[in-house]
Amino acid sequence: MSSPLSELLKNPQLAEQLLSEAQTRGFVTAMAAAPHLIDPAEWLAFLWGGDETSPFESHEELEAYANEIVNMWNQSREDLLTGQWQWPEGCALDDKELVTEATRELAEGMLQGWQLSRDDWDTIMPEGSEDNALLGGVLLCFSLLYDPENAMEALSQEGADGLAQFEEIFTSVPTMLCGLTIKAQALVQEQ
Repeated sequence: MSSPLSELLKNPQLAEQLLSEAQTRGFVTAMAAAPHLIDPAEWLAFLWGGDETSPFESHEELEAYANEIVNMWNQSREDLLTGQWQWPEGCALDDKELVTEATRELAEGMLQGWQLSRDDWDTIMPEGSEDNALLGGVLLCFSLLYDPENAMEALSQEGADGLAQFEEIFTSVPTMLCGLTIKAQALVQEQ
């Protein structure tokens, strides 16, 4: 993944304090998928552990980082609402590890981000509703991708061809995530 964010993360001091690029992309994608828009000012600090003080040495560095995050959010939101979101570069299945490190980290960031918007999701897609099953399915997919070894074991115990099922899960995530975001947006507009 080569981007302005990659350039910022080449600074070892910042790389130690910020989420990795893949984790950041997952977190930002979760924020972009949220039913209600959440101002980045409310969640930006979570990208460096929630500390009030940012790890940046200058205001210009912080501003460049924040601008990159907002641009990423805007692109993710547009891609999700138009059904165009795809796995970012570097996210893939892996013969040896089941998924690449980038896939695992993106899933981790996505799950972390989802926690911030969880109340919105629970309100718009309450437990027991058909829509909640869609939300649960998407979250389950990201959980499985975050911990693929246990996922494979669980699928095998259920008698499924674990690898084939896992490939199907990975392949279906973009469609499911876009569908969930579009459905959430429609539910918000109905309110």
